[in-house]
Amino acid sequence: MAGFRNGRGRDNRPPQQHRPQQAPYGYDGPPQGYPQQQWQQQPQQQPYGEPEYFGDPHAQHHAATANNPGHTQMFSVDDPYGQAGAYQAPPVPVGPRLPWKALLSGIVLRPADTFLRMRDHAVWGPALVVTFLYGLLAIFGFDQAREEVLNATLSSTIPYVLMTGVGFVVAGLILGAVTHTLARQLGGDGAWQPTVGLSMLIMSLTDAPRLLFALFLGGENGLVQVIGWATWLAAGLLFTLMVGRSHDLPWPKALGASAIQLVALLSLIKLGTL
Repeated sequence: MAGFRNGRGRDNRPPQQHRPQQAPYGYDGPPQGYPQQQWQQQPQQQPYGEPEYFGDPHAQHHAATANNPGHTQMFSVDDPYGQAGAYQAPPVPVGPRLPWKALLSGIVLRPADTFLRMRDHAVWGPALVVTFLYGLLAIFGFDQAREEVLNATLSSTIPYVLMTGVGFVVAGLILGAVTHTLARQLGGDGAWQPTVGLSMLIMSLTDAPRLLFALFLGGENGLVQVIGWATWLAAGLLFTLMVGRSHDLPWPKALGASAIQLVALLSLIKLGTL
């Protein structure tokens, strides 16, 4: 009968009616005419849940063989801290703002802990007051300027002394801003208000011993000169420590950021009496 296979397996149906629907390649078997042994060696795809690759046999092969023995997939892990061995700043202690007495004594006695604790706190009050008072007395540390002030009338001396105090405040603000800018350019991440305020306090407090002796012995005295150089080196140490703690920088970069301020202090204050 037409439409049934005969004893020899031949199909007597017309060719246009004999179109059995084949399952997609890789599910039930190889397509017609494809070698059975070669088909078994091909990767079998899943009907659902796998990504579909359009026309890229290399991508199909990679997806089928990834993480199989001999085909381990490579991956990388990003280092959030940059290069291995790079400088990593210590954790910043959390604490409230130090009162002005503890701040001033801490800069001299406990500078590292003080700078860490105050790196996120502005210190405008103590910085402006201490720098202004230092500027009022700084003029008496220069022999020639002291003679001019003492020989002048009181009405002309007071404005001259006040202007000197204001001038030191402005100079401290400018030099501190320069130090902060250099620290940021070298990779620092500190805030500008603590950096400028602390730099003004360091400038004033470190020169206080030299100024104290200069008021009585004069700026040309040998002891005053020795104290001046020693306090300048101490200022360099404190500047380096402060910038390093405030901006998370290693000491060579912190010293480089403080270099201009140190040279300016040496030229304007120390060398003026030495």
